[in-house]
This record gives sequence, C-alpha cells and structure tokens, in this order.
Amino acid sequence: MPYHWTPERGGAHATRLILWPHRSLPRSGFAAFILITSGMLAVPLLPLLGSLALWGLLPFLILAVSAVWWALQRSYRSGETREALHIDPETVTLRRVNPGGDEQNWECNSYWTQAFLYPSEGPVPHYITLRGKGREVELGAFLSEDERKVLFGELQTALNRARQS
Repeated sequence: MPYHWTPERGGAHATRLILWPHRSLPRSGFAAFILITSGMLAVPLLPLLGSLALWGLLPFLILAVSAVWWALQRSYRSGETREALHIDPETVTLRRVNPGGDEQNWECNSYWTQAFLYPSEGPVPHYITLRGKGREVELGAFLSEDERKVLFGELQTALNRARQS
C-alpha cells in the first residue's frame, strides 16, 4: 500500500503516517515505454522510406510521441505529492507537500480531532477527512477505494490510542 505507519520515538502513543500516490510505471519503465512506442509508430513508416508521404506523416508521429511523453511526465509530477500525519496525545498534525513544492499544514488537539468517512458524498468513493479546529481537511484522496477503507480503520485506532494516553 502506498502509505506507511511508523511509531514515533517521543512516546508510546505517538505515531506517524506517510502517504504517497501509487506509481504503476517506474522511471526505467518510462524510457522503455517511450522507446517501444516510437518503434511501433515507426513500423508503418518503413514502406514509405524515400517518398514524400513519409515527410507528411512524420510530424504527426513525432507529435503523438511527444504527447505521450508530456502526459507521463505530468503524471510523475503529480506523483510527487506527499502527506505526513503525526498523531500524539496532544496534537494531530497534517502536512501535505503538493507537486509544485508548496506546503499545506493543519493542526488540531488530538482530543477534538475527528475522522470521517464519506462512502459516496465525497469527490471519490470512501473519502476520508479529518475535522477539528473549525476546519475539515482531506486525507489520502489519491489512494484507491480499498486502501482508503483500510486506512480509515487504522486511523480511527491511532486516534483512539492517542486520546487514551
């Protein structure tokens, strides 16, 4: 799963959750994919070698490979999103680093922090939010539906453990 819980050294009830989007195509696969795509698009051009028709089709094929390159690069940039949730007996802190590098931070007293799961009302199925201090923030919207279901149960357990200490 594209998240990981780690206990914090500060106390027995402090924990940290790191979340990141799933990437199905590693960087090495990206290079291979572009190479194979270019090769497959070049196969129909072989009979046209030496003719003017080749020069008419070549810009469109280059444009197609460039569009695939751009789309994959954009996907990798969105994969740079990171969320870090720190839960201890006093506070819950959420830090989100967006693809552009800008940060969003949220903090609330652990006792007042509530986790909510919206099965169908959110922008994605089983949408998870944290509410407290007059604000509601999303958590792990980039995860799959099944991952959010599991994460919600783990999140409830971590918040309850922090409140009990």
